[in-house]
Amino acid sequence: MEMLSSRVALGIAAGVCGTLFLGYCIYFDHQRHSDPEFKKKLHERRRAKKMAASSTKRTTVFPDMKDHEAVQRFFLQEIQLGEELLAVGDLENGVDHIGNAVAVCGQPNDLLNLLQQTLQPQAFHLLIQRLPAVAPRIVKATPAMQEEDVE
Repeated sequence: MEMLSSRVALGIAAGVCGTLFLGYCIYFDHQRHSDPEFKKKLHERRRAKKMAASSTKRTTVFPDMKDHEAVQRFFLQEIQLGEELLAVGDLENGVDHIGNAVAVCGQPNDLLNLLQQTLQPQAFHLLIQRLPAVAPRIVKATPAMQEEDVE
């Protein structure tokens, strides 16, 4: 009998705690929504998030492929940015940046083998699908080869 009463008491305590927490949430949600600046802040936050997502996707400026230091800096920057975006769950943009890094890498096969072991399978498959689209962007970004460059 004592076991049953302690379970009932525990159930009542849990119910009271749950009700208090729910009341707390409702009260502060009401406070937040009654703020005159709430809608303005919400629209600004959504607009900023949308602009950030669209700006990181297609504003990649590829370095001059003859400048090895610039290519190395670009490679490290794109790998780091891609890893950060993947860590926060932005699979699309993260894969785009890692694809840019693979495209300028001197040994892409070795890098792809490493990425296959470290990336999530869906991210790696998306990367493989997107790689053919990266090469034309690099060709457009690099100036035309001059005759002295061709031997």
